[in-house]
Parts: sequence; C-alpha cells; structure tokens
Amino acid sequence: MEKKKLLIIDCNSLIHRAYHALPPLTTKKGELVNAVYGFLLVFFRAIKEFRPTYIAACFDFPGLTFRHKKFKEYKAKRPPTPKELYQQIPKVKEILKGFNVPIFEKEGFEADDIIGTIARSSQEKPISSKTETVIVSGDLDTLQLIGSSTRVYALKRGVKDIFLYDEKEVQKKYGLSPQQILDFKALKGDPSDNIPGVLGVGEKTATELIKKFGSLENLYKKIQIPNPRIQIPNKLKEKLLRGREQAFLSKELARIEKGLSLDFGLENCRWKDYNKEKATAILKSLEFFSLIEKLPSMDKEKENLKLW
Repeated sequence: MEKKKLLIIDCNSLIHRAYHALPPLTTKKGELVNAVYGFLLVFFRAIKEFRPTYIAACFDFPGLTFRHKKFKEYKAKRPPTPKELYQQIPKVKEILKGFNVPIFEKEGFEADDIIGTIARSSQEKPISSKTETVIVSGDLDTLQLIGSSTRVYALKRGVKDIFLYDEKEVQKKYGLSPQQILDFKALKGDPSDNIPGVLGVGEKTATELIKKFGSLENLYKKIQIPNPRIQIPNKLKEKLLRGREQAFLSKELARIEKGLSLDFGLENCRWKDYNKEKATAILKSLEFFSLIEKLPSMDKEKENLKLW
C-alpha cells in the first residue's frame, strides 16, 4: 500500500528565492509578478513529483519574533525586503486559497516553526507509519527536521534546480546527521540570520568538533574538565570557552520550534478537488497563460504534465 504524503510549503523562502532568481516579469498593468510565477513553477512541480495526499502552506508572520526578544540583533544585517516582493505575497495566498490549500501563520513565529510543528504532528501516532512528509523550501534551514519519514525538497540554484534531501544526503553533504546540523550552526553561526556562533570557528572546525563530540553539550562538558585524552589545540579551546554563551544562544536561535499551539488537523489539509475555472481565471489575470496547461490534475493515474 502506497504511503500517504504531506507536502509542507515554505512559502516565504520560495517567494524570496523566486523574486531574486527570475528577471522582472510584469503584467500589462505594470504589476511585478516574477516571484508569484517562480513560486507556482515549484508548487506545480512538487505536486506532480510527489502526488500528495495533503498540502499545508506556511508563512512568516510580519513583525518581530520570539528570537528577536532573545537576541535583538537577530537578522539585523539583512537588507530591507523590497516592497515589490512583499506586494506579491497576497497574490500567492490568493492562489493557494483558490487551490483549497490551508494557510498557516502565527504571530511571533517564523514559517520554519510552523513547518516544524506540522511535521512533528504529522508523524505522531497513529499516523506516523502511514504518512511521509516532504518540506518544499527555498533554503536549507529545515534540514534539521529531516528524519526517517521527513525529507526536504530544496532549491539549489534558481527555481528549476531542486534537490531532495534525506538523512543519507545530509550525511553526505555535511558529514553530520540532520539532528547535528543545529550543533554545527551553534558553533559556525549563520551570517544570513546574524546568528553569531563562536568567534573564530569556521565550517571545517565546527564539523570536526561535532563529529568528534557528537553534540554541543558534550563538547563543552568535555573541554571544561582537564583531560589529556581530549586533543584540542589550546587556542581553539580558549575560543570555545570564551564563546560558550554565544554558542548556546546560537543553538537556541537556530532551533526550529516543534511544539506550537496550532489549529492543525491532517485531514483539513487533504489535497482535494479545486475549482479549475477559478484557478484558470487567477492565472489569466496574472497573464500566466503558459501555466494554465500545467494546472495540477486531481487524477493521479492520468496525470501526465510536462513542466519544462
């Protein structure tokens, strides 16, 4: 029996990636719609490839998050998001509603936290043995959520080069398990989110340390007690001890929340019939005529769309 599949769409990351990857695309009215177009290319492709039983769309809630309360400089170095990008988000939401895809967002949290909560909920018994989860994202932040039944379908370049990550692929790319990505980020930091990490510890050193000690907690437990068998250069040990507070703060900032109070029910996310006429009208209004023929089919046996 084929397992049921849940697609969780990381909408903001896909919209941002599409906006920056595609050249300006405007309607006759002068509306910029390149991000919407790129989002739909990925959305349609994911539906075709995975033929989901359920779909959930997750968005960042505008404004500050709980991470800003912990570290006011969180994401402080990011350039302002262009208003032309923000103006396309409501259009994506309108399209998703046209496809009867439920939208999830929560004040004070990011889309990743919504994704983490839904992914965890979808794997809880009694449905854990029946449902596979695929997170569709524009970045690799959700790799820490990968498990035996959860994978990440992430953009590598542009909106057409997409790669499916599972536990084996994460191990191949980083030399670490998905769960250790969090410890790796705690040491290395993440410049894109202005997560500090430990000053002077780069990617290679962070990887070697987590490989050797298994986790951030075990690393600090071992180096705080003099032990001749722990072979760490004195300068590196000094950096680690000096940056201990920042390391644990960074782990908190990078950790995706999984236990939010969320009005989520798997059956409410069932990918069901949508109004094709309404969807076609929306695509025509955006002048996406080439996408009309690629509208997802609800007939899984006869579906034979050519996306590229």
